Amino acid sequence: MHRAVLPILAAALAVSLPALAHHGWSSYDASKALKISAPLTAVQYRNPHAEVSVDYQGKAWNAVLAPIARMNSRGLPDGALTVGKTITIEGYPRLDGTAELRAERITVDGKTIELR
Repeated sequence: MHRAVLPILAAALAVSLPALAHHGWSSYDASKALKISAPLTAVQYRNPHAEVSVDYQGKAWNAVLAPIARMNSRGLPDGALTVGKTITIEGYPRLDGTAELRAERITVDGKTIELR
């Protein structure tokens, strides 16, 4: 009986770990808003959240955006963000000093999209 249960438990754990790792924004400093305007150096339009990268003050910054469905519904579909396009990102930096931002809003082509 134990041999039959072990694969089921392993599968359940494997499926649940990404969800546990993903949810929660406590690693970002909500008391320090940051606004970055720079050309995009990379775009990853994928679930669970899209991500973009920019060079800012000598560092390569990564910004975690919203889920794909939310971005689509708010007018930021796949293809709207392209490498080289200048954007403005407003959000909160990581507490540990990593050059990463939890984006609250993004301005692209003069249009501001609320992400949260």
